[in-house]
Amino acid sequence: MNIPTYKDVSIGAKIPSLIKKPITRTTLALFAGASNDHNPIHIDIDFAKKSGYEDVFAHGMLVMAYLGQVLTNWVPQTSIREFSTRFKAITNLGDELKCEGVIADKMEVNGEQCVKLDLSVKNQNGDVKLAGSALVAL
Repeated sequence: MNIPTYKDVSIGAKIPSLIKKPITRTTLALFAGASNDHNPIHIDIDFAKKSGYEDVFAHGMLVMAYLGQVLTNWVPQTSIREFSTRFKAITNLGDELKCEGVIADKMEVNGEQCVKLDLSVKNQNGDVKLAGSALVAL
Protein backbone atom coordinates (compact mmCIF):
# COMPACT_ATOMS: atom_id res chain seq x y z
CA MET A 1 0.00 0.00 0.00
CA ASN A 2 1.36 3.38 -1.02
CA ILE A 3 0.14 5.50 1.90
CA PRO A 4 -0.65 9.10 0.91
CA THR A 5 0.85 12.01 2.81
CA TYR A 6 -0.89 15.19 3.90
CA LYS A 7 1.26 17.41 1.69
CA ASP A 8 0.66 15.23 -1.37
CA VAL A 9 -3.16 15.37 -1.34
CA SER A 10 -5.32 18.29 -2.36
CA ILE A 11 -8.93 19.33 -1.89
CA GLY A 12 -11.05 17.95 -4.72
CA ALA A 13 -8.74 15.01 -5.40
CA LYS A 14 -10.36 11.60 -5.67
CA ILE A 15 -9.12 8.56 -3.82
CA PRO A 16 -8.95 5.30 -5.80
CA SER A 17 -12.48 4.01 -6.36
CA LEU A 18 -13.63 0.45 -5.78
CA ILE A 19 -16.06 -1.43 -8.01
CA LYS A 20 -17.82 -4.45 -6.55
CA LYS A 21 -19.30 -7.33 -8.52
CA PRO A 22 -23.08 -7.33 -8.94
CA ILE A 23 -25.06 -8.21 -5.81
CA THR A 24 -26.30 -11.81 -5.94
CA ARG A 25 -28.41 -14.00 -3.70
CA THR A 26 -25.19 -15.79 -2.76
CA THR A 27 -23.66 -12.45 -1.70
CA LEU A 28 -26.64 -11.82 0.57
CA ALA A 29 -26.62 -15.33 2.03
CA LEU A 30 -22.89 -15.16 2.77
CA PHE A 31 -23.21 -11.73 4.37
CA ALA A 32 -26.19 -12.89 6.45
CA GLY A 33 -24.09 -15.77 7.77
CA ALA A 34 -21.00 -13.66 8.41
CA SER A 35 -22.89 -10.82 10.11
CA ASN A 36 -25.55 -12.97 11.81
CA ASP A 37 -28.13 -10.66 10.21
CA HIS A 38 -30.76 -13.08 8.96
CA ASN A 39 -33.51 -10.51 8.44
CA PRO A 40 -35.80 -12.27 5.95
CA ILE A 41 -36.24 -9.09 3.88
CA HIS A 42 -32.70 -9.79 2.61
CA ILE A 43 -32.87 -13.55 2.02
CA ASP A 44 -36.50 -14.71 1.67
CA ILE A 45 -38.18 -13.69 -1.59
CA ASP A 46 -41.64 -14.67 -0.33
CA PHE A 47 -41.23 -12.50 2.76
CA ALA A 48 -39.94 -9.60 0.64
CA LYS A 49 -42.94 -9.84 -1.69
CA LYS A 50 -45.38 -9.98 1.23
CA SER A 51 -43.68 -6.83 2.52
CA GLY A 52 -44.35 -5.01 -0.75
CA TYR A 53 -41.02 -5.44 -2.52
CA GLU A 54 -40.38 -7.16 -5.84
CA ASP A 55 -37.48 -9.15 -4.43
CA VAL A 56 -34.95 -9.26 -1.61
CA PHE A 57 -32.38 -6.48 -1.41
CA ALA A 58 -28.93 -5.95 0.08
CA HIS A 59 -28.24 -5.34 3.75
CA GLY A 60 -27.39 -1.69 4.33
CA MET A 61 -24.42 -2.76 6.41
CA LEU A 62 -23.04 -4.77 3.47
CA VAL A 63 -23.00 -1.62 1.35
CA MET A 64 -21.45 0.30 4.25
CA ALA A 65 -18.75 -2.38 4.53
CA TYR A 66 -17.93 -1.90 0.86
CA LEU A 67 -17.56 1.83 1.46
CA GLY A 68 -15.27 1.12 4.40
CA GLN A 69 -13.19 -1.06 2.11
CA VAL A 70 -12.51 1.85 -0.25
CA LEU A 71 -11.02 3.67 2.76
CA THR A 72 -8.88 0.76 3.96
CA ASN A 73 -7.62 0.23 0.41
CA TRP A 74 -6.37 3.83 0.53
CA VAL A 75 -4.99 4.09 4.09
CA PRO A 76 -4.40 1.70 6.99
CA GLN A 77 -7.44 1.18 9.21
CA THR A 78 -5.55 2.81 12.09
CA SER A 79 -5.59 6.13 10.18
CA ILE A 80 -9.39 6.35 10.12
CA ARG A 81 -10.64 8.68 12.87
CA GLU A 82 -14.32 8.98 11.89
CA PHE A 83 -16.58 7.17 9.43
CA SER A 84 -20.28 7.88 9.04
CA THR A 85 -22.92 7.08 6.44
CA ARG A 86 -26.49 7.82 5.44
CA PHE A 87 -28.55 5.23 3.62
CA LYS A 88 -30.10 6.85 0.54
CA ALA A 89 -31.75 4.01 -1.43
CA ILE A 90 -32.21 0.26 -1.52
CA THR A 91 -29.47 -1.74 -3.20
CA ASN A 92 -31.09 -4.34 -5.44
CA LEU A 93 -29.96 -7.71 -6.70
CA GLY A 94 -27.77 -7.20 -9.75
CA ASP A 95 -26.56 -3.76 -8.70
CA GLU A 96 -22.87 -3.24 -9.44
CA LEU A 97 -21.58 -0.79 -6.87
CA LYS A 98 -18.91 1.87 -7.27
CA CYS A 99 -17.47 3.23 -4.04
CA GLU A 100 -15.83 6.65 -4.28
CA GLY A 101 -14.25 9.31 -2.15
CA VAL A 102 -13.25 12.94 -2.69
CA ILE A 103 -11.08 15.03 -0.39
CA ALA A 104 -13.36 17.79 0.86
CA ASP A 105 -11.06 19.53 3.34
CA LYS A 106 -7.62 19.48 4.96
CA MET A 107 -7.26 20.39 8.62
CA GLU A 108 -5.49 19.77 11.89
CA VAL A 109 -7.52 17.82 14.46
CA ASN A 110 -6.14 17.07 17.93
CA GLY A 111 -2.61 17.75 16.69
CA GLU A 112 -2.92 15.46 13.65
CA GLN A 113 -2.92 16.45 10.00
CA CYS A 114 -6.23 15.12 8.66
CA VAL A 115 -8.39 15.13 5.58
CA LYS A 116 -12.16 15.04 5.46
CA LEU A 117 -13.60 12.87 2.69
CA ASP A 118 -17.02 12.95 1.08
CA LEU A 119 -17.94 9.36 0.24
CA SER A 120 -20.57 7.69 -1.90
CA VAL A 121 -21.72 4.36 -3.25
CA LYS A 122 -23.52 4.43 -6.60
CA ASN A 123 -24.95 1.66 -8.73
CA GLN A 124 -24.33 1.12 -12.44
CA ASN A 125 -26.97 3.76 -13.27
CA GLY A 126 -25.35 6.40 -11.06
CA ASP A 127 -28.06 6.15 -8.38
CA VAL A 128 -26.65 7.00 -4.94
CA LYS A 129 -27.22 4.13 -2.52
CA LEU A 130 -25.11 5.39 0.37
CA ALA A 131 -23.48 8.73 1.17
CA GLY A 132 -21.02 9.41 3.92
CA SER A 133 -17.93 11.06 5.20
CA ALA A 134 -14.69 10.14 6.87
CA LEU A 135 -11.91 11.86 8.77
CA VAL A 136 -8.52 10.36 8.05
CA ALA A 137 -5.16 11.18 9.65
CA LEU A 138 -2.30 11.34 7.17
